Amino acid sequence: MKKITCLLFCGLLTITYAQNINLDTFATGLSNPVNIKHAGDNRLFVVERDGYIQIVDVNGTVNSTPFLDIEDRVIDFGGEQGLLALAFHPNYTTNGFLYVNYIDLNGDTVISRFTRNSVNSADPNSEVILLHIPQPYSNHNGGDMHFGASDGYLYISTGDGGSGGDPDNRAQPLDNLLGKMLRIDVNVTAGQIAAGTTYLIPTDNPYVGNASALDEIWANGLRNPWKWSFDRSNGDMWIADVGQSAREEINRTTATTGGENYGWKCFEGTSVFSTLAECSTITHQTPVAEYDYGGSPFRCSITGGYRYRGTSQTGLQGLYFFADYCSNEIGYVQETSPNNFSLNFLGQFPGGEFVAFGEDINGELYVASLANGTIYRIVESTLSNEASSLSVIKMHPNPAKLFVNFDLAHLTDSINRIEVYDLQGKRVLYQDHFDQQLTTMSTKNLNSGLYIVEISDFDNQKS
Repeated sequence: MKKITCLLFCGLLTITYAQNINLDTFATGLSNPVNIKHAGDNRLFVVERDGYIQIVDVNGTVNSTPFLDIEDRVIDFGGEQGLLALAFHPNYTTNGFLYVNYIDLNGDTVISRFTRNSVNSADPNSEVILLHIPQPYSNHNGGDMHFGASDGYLYISTGDGGSGGDPDNRAQPLDNLLGKMLRIDVNVTAGQIAAGTTYLIPTDNPYVGNASALDEIWANGLRNPWKWSFDRSNGDMWIADVGQSAREEINRTTATTGGENYGWKCFEGTSVFSTLAECSTITHQTPVAEYDYGGSPFRCSITGGYRYRGTSQTGLQGLYFFADYCSNEIGYVQETSPNNFSLNFLGQFPGGEFVAFGEDINGELYVASLANGTIYRIVESTLSNEASSLSVIKMHPNPAKLFVNFDLAHLTDSINRIEVYDLQGKRVLYQDHFDQQLTTMSTKNLNSGLYIVEISDFDNQKS
């Protein structure tokens, strides 16, 4: 469907084409894919929740045998348990170390190291357990893992322990590892491991020396940071945190010394969640973007992605991609000016249940569908010549107080609908019956601010 996106604001009108993408099928036949990583070459390594890691070559062919099989030590009753995440050591080419995050047969989180024994396999008997975290419930177990490009430390996100509403109040206190971002140094010797030291604490972690806090903690106040990533261009940390029943949020932390508090359970995005006494005294970081839980299509669980830094899709440069697992939508966050961001949904896509994004060695992006076991490559769609005809639309007055007119007289195609969204992606106005020459929409019930106007014709091709 051809679309044009406009900005409606008090004093500002900017008309741009809506950014759109296609999902090109890259690899099929996977079972419950939940994580996508690369190991410094042109292959992708796909984590299957059942306990396997599969290799996908540059042509999208899945190897006939798994790279790693630890199905015998992983509990997977669906949902947020199973083998969940993978990270390759920065010196993987030399040392062959890879790190995984899984839920063991007791339902607890385990962070382990394995060692490669050939180019296409890792030894399941080489496991060294680094970290064991008891889990009180079966949800919010998951988290992602990445090595910091500048420091070489392993960052691990953990959920708040589960149930709903953080009933045990674990995300805020610093005396436990749940609802946190952790940061550890995995560069230990065989002798240290033999003596029981499986990881070290970076000396510049923010709570080192604080007797009431655990040294591993880098940041707190997270609910369910299922997927997050580093921006390969500047090291910014982008964390998508699944909300309770009000907001789905995206946090960005720039060059940091740690110690950030992302607010949960005092806040759910920018919405107040708890009135605990301690919540009146916290200083927390607010999200750069958020959207409402619910609506139509029904949105309920954000999947974090990556900021596009590849070279083949120039129109996507700098956009942060995310998905909603429930609505089957993919969207992006754009930095419209320094430290100002807008959130846009691109619509629903085939496959659905988008549970993970991945980045290859060149910065090209992929997304995994849990529903059909397919990995898709994200590519920029090309606007047709007919789509450009939408650019002749005139919108006035702008700023608008009581109404806004759309002059459609010069269009060659008929208009199907006009939709107005706030910057959280919530549709606030909709019209699909109007005069094809000039149509008017009432804006008297809108609050002052910036809105996105999306105008669509009857073409079934999305552009």
